Amino acid sequence: MVMSMVPATLASADEETGKVYYLNFKPEQATQWEDLAAKYTDETGVQVDVVTAASGTYESTLKSEMAKAEAPTLFQVNGPVGLATWKDYCYDLKDSEVYKHLKSDDFALKNDDGSVQGIAYVIETYGLIYNKKLLNDYMATDGAVISSVDELNNFETLKAVADDIQAKKDDLGIEGAFASTGFDSSSDWRFKTHLANLPIYYEYKADGINSTDAIKGTYLDNYKQIFDLYITDSTCEPTVLSSKTGEDAASEFALGEAVFYQNGTWAYNDIKDNEVADEDLGMLPIYIGVEGEENQGLCTGSENYWCVNNKASEADIQATLDFMNWVISSDEGRTSLSQDMGFVTPFDTFTEEYQAQNPLVTAANEYIDAGKESVAWCFTTMPSENWKNGVGSALLEYAQGTGDWDAVKTAFVDGWATEYAEQNEGAVEDATEAASEADTEAASEADTEAASEADTEAAETETETATEAA
Repeated sequence: MVMSMVPATLASADEETGKVYYLNFKPEQATQWEDLAAKYTDETGVQVDVVTAASGTYESTLKSEMAKAEAPTLFQVNGPVGLATWKDYCYDLKDSEVYKHLKSDDFALKNDDGSVQGIAYVIETYGLIYNKKLLNDYMATDGAVISSVDELNNFETLKAVADDIQAKKDDLGIEGAFASTGFDSSSDWRFKTHLANLPIYYEYKADGINSTDAIKGTYLDNYKQIFDLYITDSTCEPTVLSSKTGEDAASEFALGEAVFYQNGTWAYNDIKDNEVADEDLGMLPIYIGVEGEENQGLCTGSENYWCVNNKASEADIQATLDFMNWVISSDEGRTSLSQDMGFVTPFDTFTEEYQAQNPLVTAANEYIDAGKESVAWCFTTMPSENWKNGVGSALLEYAQGTGDWDAVKTAFVDGWATEYAEQNEGAVEDATEAASEADTEAASEADTEAASEADTEAAETETETATEAA
């Protein structure tokens, strides 16, 4: 999907009322945001422009748009790492209505001084979405590895089931066990970011940490075996993965051509109203062969934090805050987020009638209710987009047979240390530059003050001399 800009209306908003420019991160919900913005404009007369960045290009699009005179007033960061880049542009939201309605501070990004610089607006979950009907069809075959989905609770069993499904794909009338592992920019994030989260999560858990400047790659062999399974038991040959898109994978699953599809609760809009009925949608954890994973749940968290541009005019900032509050408190806004977009939100305004009617959300809640241990979204600590791209390129070459797994390890481990150092060096340089500018400004003010004092003193002396002469 290309970046698109849709003004909610052509009606102009004067400078006193301000206007809103929202740079949306999620292409899957672009149309819904545009419709919601139009409703707000119809109701209030305030202009709201929605721009949606193409998949995988949000950071570069944000940098480009922020350099313009008409910059976004509302934008997103993915967590602490993203905030580090944009913190100087973030308006303090601690007195905003949106922050007051947050159920927990766990969903806010705070600065050291206590200011609230980002607020999560959606809590999401991902794992292995599966087609219950197709899995039941498989379990009815002779020699099926499992007789109940409850037995599918570790990597060893997942591999045995997937291999057997792949061997019986013609009898089952499908193309493969797993939907295609595409490495087009609309799809590669599922593997270089979301799948890569698993080995990072388990390393952090084992080491008792929340982030690191030097990942060790303790669980990269586990990462390899789940990735290998995706490739070998797929709907397509590895040679075509570079051009396979996110839409391809969604379509394969939605049309009943694959049993498993790695994605999240947000994918429901791409799946519904096709061959797979809502009651046939389920979700499994992504098992990678770690000890004790039978108690593992789904991957739950957020990489969607609203930030308000503090460089915008006061009128535009207020207009943006008003729009955000309307989105989470009005009937139209709550219905859109929960029903049309299928979001689970962290706000207390979303009462029972505004809960998402999304079978994938229901599946996610079942794991929580069963006491399974949710996998945290550690990928928000990945050092940079360059790191993700390096891992993604190495994964694709490995999958296509033009590279080896050692290159993936190098991109993962060495690339992490390099990118982390470069990112922090940049932060130090920015801080040094800011300090230098502050020193220069202070020196300039001191010079001006000294000159002013000298002029005053000279004037007083001149006055005294004139008085004596008189």
